[in-house]
Amino acid sequence: MWEIYEGPKARKSLKKLPHEILKRYEKWKDIVMISGPGGLRNIRGFNDEKLHGIWEGFRSSRLNIHDRVLYRIEGGQLFVEVFDITAHKY
Repeated sequence: MWEIYEGPKARKSLKKLPHEILKRYEKWKDIVMISGPGGLRNIRGFNDEKLHGIWEGFRSSRLNIHDRVLYRIEGGQLFVEVFDITAHKY
């Protein structure tokens, strides 16, 4: 089972999310905790992808057409750090 840590920026973003996006994020967390980030790649709607450039080392998952979860996997361990939930401004 994977552990998810929500950073301060992510916790702040969560307070502002509409209810429907928050529900989608909770589903994202369920999938990650059970199957790990690899489980997200099996669900096409999340469009999970590796980021490049200044975001090298992070991954992005789609919650809807605008909102994304930015996260990284710490040291190959069973730990995921959610950096931010953003309206695709990275």
